Amino acid sequence: MHLSESLPFLKGRWRLSMGLKPLHLPEWIEINSHFVEELQLKQQLLSDRPTEVFASLPGSEIAQREALQLLIGHLLNYFPHLYEQQGDRLLNRATGQIWHLSALAVQPLDLAGRLIQEDLCLLLPQAGNYVLSAASVCFPSRWKLQEKMGLPVSAIHQPVPHYTETLEHPVDSFFDRLQPDYPGYRWNWSLVDSGQLFLPEACPTSVANRITAANAGRQLWLRVERQTLRRLPVSQAVLFTIHTSVYQLEDIITPAIAHDLAVVIQQMPPTTQSYKSISLFRTALLNYLTAAQTNGEL
Repeated sequence: MHLSESLPFLKGRWRLSMGLKPLHLPEWIEINSHFVEELQLKQQLLSDRPTEVFASLPGSEIAQREALQLLIGHLLNYFPHLYEQQGDRLLNRATGQIWHLSALAVQPLDLAGRLIQEDLCLLLPQAGNYVLSAASVCFPSRWKLQEKMGLPVSAIHQPVPHYTETLEHPVDSFFDRLQPDYPGYRWNWSLVDSGQLFLPEACPTSVANRITAANAGRQLWLRVERQTLRRLPVSQAVLFTIHTSVYQLEDIITPAIAHDLAVVIQQMPPTTQSYKSISLFRTALLNYLTAAQTNGEL
């Protein structure tokens, strides 16, 4: 997908909203030129830091298995040049990995997360809420998986400014109405001081002294998340996927992007700027964006 299609701020207006659109099922999973290297990074993280990137709660096994089966069916159907199943064995032709499905039956979502670039969060219906019950998240954006496990959607988003009064009811309503054959997707974005995909720690306050108008294009990265939500028909769980892409700001900046990004940042409430850590480098960033509009691509 072209970068311009994934930039939520291109309309030059800040608005806190779900921004959900209907998702065509063939486009559920995306595979791009970073496929092999990102799967290798996932493999490394799951080996070196397993408790930080995968977690599951008792009782989620059936929904995990359903999610894995749905994903494998999708991959075999839409990406037959990359995936092949031979009985109990699933082959990834790009990486050469072979997975024995029965050996991973205990934590099926763990295997699901190793097959694709997307991170996966499984939310199970419980007492009128949807609770994060299993997840493979190798590429978190300033949050830690273990702190979110077992929480309902509203509590997961509690740190988001104005979520309760603006988004909680629409999100709950969407989850209740979501049908298996009608998934949705949305975009999310942030500006970060690192090009690393695995980014669980909060933004260090030291960036305020490090980032200037002269180096902001090299010191900042645009982090874009393509998020999808899909109902699992049997368990009624909701599978939430996150495909993360990271772009060094100077590599993508154009006068038009600089203008729209500057307008959005200027309209963004101070509480949101603080939540996104933009307040730490706001002045330097706006000065950089002003220069980019005047001088063209920097």
